[in-house]
Amino acid sequence: MASRASYLPYLSNKMTASANETEFRNQEKQIAARAAVELVEAGSTVGLGSGSTAAYAVRFLAERVRQGLNIVAIPTSLQTQHLAEQLGIPLAALEDHPKIDIDIDGADEIDPQLNLIKGGGGAFLREKIIASASRRFIVIADSAKQVKRLGKFPLPVEVVPFAQSLIKPQIEALGAKVSLRSYAYGNPYVTDEGHHILDCTFGVIPDPAALAEKLRCIPGVVEHGLFIGMAELALIGSDGRVIQLRR
Repeated sequence: MASRASYLPYLSNKMTASANETEFRNQEKQIAARAAVELVEAGSTVGLGSGSTAAYAVRFLAERVRQGLNIVAIPTSLQTQHLAEQLGIPLAALEDHPKIDIDIDGADEIDPQLNLIKGGGGAFLREKIIASASRRFIVIADSAKQVKRLGKFPLPVEVVPFAQSLIKPQIEALGAKVSLRSYAYGNPYVTDEGHHILDCTFGVIPDPAALAEKLRCIPGVVEHGLFIGMAELALIGSDGRVIQLRR
C-alpha cells in the first residue's frame, strides 16, 4: 500500500491546478465586467446584479463614480447593496426609479439565444424584477458559463415555505431531481424576501420557455431562475478578450 506521503505531490498538483483555474475564471469575469461598465452613460439609472461576476462590475463602476461619473444605482440584493454602500455608489429605491437604463448582472448558464439560468447566489427574484424594468439588460460571465443547451446547472425555484412540500413532487413530475437549498449547518436557505429555494436538476432542458410556463403555473412558486428573452447582450470573458453575443 502506498504511504500517505506518496499522495502529497498529487494533492499539491491538484490544488494548484484548481487554484489556477479559479484565477483564470476570475480574470475572465473581470474583463467582461469592465467592458460592461464602460457602457454605462452619465445620468443613468443602473441595476446592480448579484454574485461574484456582478461584484466585479460594482467595483469597476465605483471607480468610474470616483472619477466623476454621475449615476444612481438600484441593487438586486442586500449583499450587493452593502458592497455598493461601502464603495460609495449612490443608491436609490426602485419605487423612485421604476425605469432603469441599464442592468448589469451575471449568469450561471447562457445558451446561444441568450436564455439564462440564474440564481446560484439566491437573488434571482429581485434580479428578474430589475432586469424586467431595464431598457438594457447586459449579462456578464466567464467562458465556462456558455452552454449549447440549458440544464446542467440546477435550476433554482423560489417558493413559499408553506407550500414547498406540495411543490416539490410537482416539479419532480416534470423530470427534475429536487433538493431544498440549505445552509451548511442544516437550516433552509432564506432569500431576501423570506422564501425558500428548491434546486432542480433537469439535465438538458429542450424547451426552456415551456418549462418556465409550467413552473409559473404551480401555486406557491414565487419565481424561477429561467430568464427567457430578457438579455440584450452577453459579454463573455474568454482567454484575455471579450466575446459579444447578441439576441
